[in-house]
Amino acid sequence: MTRTEIAAIGKQTALERLFEDSGYKNENTSATAHKILLEGCDFDLVYTPLKHLGYKAVLCILGELYAALRQPDSLSVILGLSKRFCYEDVAALWEGVLAACREHGVKHLSLDLVPSVNGLCISLAAGGSQKQEILDKIPEARNRDLICLSGHVGAAYMGLHVLEREKVAFTGTGAQPDLSQYKAVLASYLSPEIKPDLLARFLEADVLPSRGYFLTHGLGEAVIRLTRDTGLGAKVYLERIPISSQTFAMAEEIDMDVVTAAMNGGDDYKFLFVIPISQHETFRKEFHDFEVIGHLAQPDVGPVLVTPEGAEIPIHAQGY
Repeated sequence: MTRTEIAAIGKQTALERLFEDSGYKNENTSATAHKILLEGCDFDLVYTPLKHLGYKAVLCILGELYAALRQPDSLSVILGLSKRFCYEDVAALWEGVLAACREHGVKHLSLDLVPSVNGLCISLAAGGSQKQEILDKIPEARNRDLICLSGHVGAAYMGLHVLEREKVAFTGTGAQPDLSQYKAVLASYLSPEIKPDLLARFLEADVLPSRGYFLTHGLGEAVIRLTRDTGLGAKVYLERIPISSQTFAMAEEIDMDVVTAAMNGGDDYKFLFVIPISQHETFRKEFHDFEVIGHLAQPDVGPVLVTPEGAEIPIHAQGY
């Protein structure tokens, strides 16, 4: 039997093939989001405190609801636990889960514990409601509409590099390394934040995006998804992408291209929204924490990164 490696065709192509002629579309359900986080793939407990992990895991799924303009109201958590985890470990993780749920107004919460052979597995399913006034006002994405980003990107990926580099020190018996100079990038990775008033701000300003994406796999991946969902092209301007000075410094320290970190690093926990160009002035006035990084374009443009010199470089991402 012929064997096709998934890496050879990309995750997205594999998913498309699996749905071919099935009679179904690979689409998110209207009011729910689902995530599975696996130890060793999505997190490393050598340097990730359990309380931080619980909090971050909840944001990972609530962010998907906010991006779809839904207010989170319910969360179901299933923990797969191997024998090395005790009750106190679960309690520490659960403390982080509770903190995030309270902060974001989650009203209904459930938890189950099941056995696992390999480490810790966190399965989450969240539900959210959407006001009719939002549904009635969501515009259609159009050419020249603005692509807006809620904060700097690449820092979380740099924080992960610091932790991976110092991993030996965390597992050793000596003193823990002094990582104070990396505080900002470490916080971006270990303790991301989402403002719970996001939907209220959109409603108050009477500005609604036509599309929204929560960045967990990199800016490039989100832009590609945007072009696929809208059938339009997208131009992202390199000099407009917000990148912090700490991210630049860390990229230089490890000799990495900072643009690669910003476009493909992942775990940014930022939002990418498409705003009608007609609402540019209002958006710029009311949303100072967002940056306009580009705009939608004609379909034949595709997803491209525009350099300061005007060159258009096709955007690539893992899984495509």
